Amino acid sequence: MTTPEPFRIAVPQSDLDDLGARLGRTRWPGQLPGAGWTYGVDEDYLVDLAEYWRTGYDWREHEARLNEVPQFTTTIDGQTVHFLHARSPEPGATPLIITHGWPSTVYDFIDILGPLTDPRAHGGDPADAFHVVAPSVPGFAFSGPTRESGWGVRRIARAWAELMRRLGYRRYGAQGGDFGSIVSPELGRIAPERVLGVHVNALANASTPIHPGELDLVSEEEREQARQNQRWWYRHSGYATQMSTRPQTLAYALNDSPAGQLAWNLEWFADWDPDRSDRTPIDRDAVLTDVTIFWLTGTAGSAARLYYEAGAEAWGHRPARSPVPTAVVNFLGDRAIRGLAELSNTVTRWTSHPRGGHFASLQAPDLLVADIREFFRPLTPAR
Repeated sequence: MTTPEPFRIAVPQSDLDDLGARLGRTRWPGQLPGAGWTYGVDEDYLVDLAEYWRTGYDWREHEARLNEVPQFTTTIDGQTVHFLHARSPEPGATPLIITHGWPSTVYDFIDILGPLTDPRAHGGDPADAFHVVAPSVPGFAFSGPTRESGWGVRRIARAWAELMRRLGYRRYGAQGGDFGSIVSPELGRIAPERVLGVHVNALANASTPIHPGELDLVSEEEREQARQNQRWWYRHSGYATQMSTRPQTLAYALNDSPAGQLAWNLEWFADWDPDRSDRTPIDRDAVLTDVTIFWLTGTAGSAARLYYEAGAEAWGHRPARSPVPTAVVNFLGDRAIRGLAELSNTVTRWTSHPRGGHFASLQAPDLLVADIREFFRPLTPAR
């Protein structure tokens, strides 16, 4: 099935009824008095969100929103790949492939598709238009589960190059956040003659050194920032350690308990510091739509395997330096360090924003879209 086939989401009502029944039977563990978020996700917060998921959240509304965007599936390297394909009304639009991270799905992009594909209708310059391709990462959502090992960053990037070839896009840009910030630069390494430029936010592999010698290659200010980042990561990396070492053990719990899966995913969606008033909160319906998609597709475990696969292929070394022009944007709470990013990327643009958060398409969509437009504007072939 190399020719993309149209795809439409149509979840059986029995699956939604089962989800509601399971949420209603949740056995809550309790927590220490006054602990709040200190030991992990706050139970009072989680109970309220789970009850809203069971009685107030409307999956059909968000299913319909996704189905408004043309969706397709194809088979690449033996794996089903699901993707959104939002074409611009502007004939000279630049193709752009955007990649989500964990615990996200392509739903995270639902509010930026319009401004990216049709800037004329959103107060922008039609010359900044993009044809947007947004694949679900193999193992995630409607591209999952994976059926064999080896689906790490390089294999995903090769699949993206093949996907763009099948769609007839000879030259295109790449964008991504979180795990997408690792996949998108890798696509530039694999197909530098095809990729115009790479734009990333929440750059995941440039906040701490991979080996101690890298600190000698950056400024003293950046060395101190890296040390602070290492201390921060030690306190917050439990989820990543589990998924990068023993994801199968975790999968049994996540695939059997929707409340457990909600808690596991919510910790990162809470942007690590839910009490910070300067961090833009993520709409609870967006969080629940991502979690519901994981639940309905049974892909919490296979999505977790990405950490294992990526760690196995990248352990102890940094990727080769990409020749493709690369932009890095840090939103509030992001911790990328330019000196480390430049070890493996040709960084031509570095920006920071004092609001938003790790999930920029959900927390600061206007700033993200503007940054993407400004970066690609001089790289776009003359039209």
